[in-house]
Amino acid sequence: MSVPKAYERLKRKITVENLWLYIIKVLKDAGELRAYDIKKELAKRFDVKPATITVYAVVYKMAREGLIESVRTTDGVRYRVTERGLQTFDQGIAYIREVVKLLSS
Repeated sequence: MSVPKAYERLKRKITVENLWLYIIKVLKDAGELRAYDIKKELAKRFDVKPATITVYAVVYKMAREGLIESVRTTDGVRYRVTERGLQTFDQGIAYIREVVKLLSS
């Protein structure tokens, strides 16, 4: 039985189009990571496999918004979550829980 397109769209919107949530979770748990290592963790932990350029674009946008910050190290640039990023993550998770509660009732 094939999966309806509506379900596939939902999966994409919850994952790739909200990649920032997954990136913050990875950084929250792992500490500092390079963008490429973030991409590998997304695949390993969440089975989310966006294009490399997508991960880099989201990481750069998140850094500009202050959700994560870059740290120069001997092996390149690493990223870590900021306090603002943690607060925004918590708000996002609370919103998702509220939506699930409303849809489940």
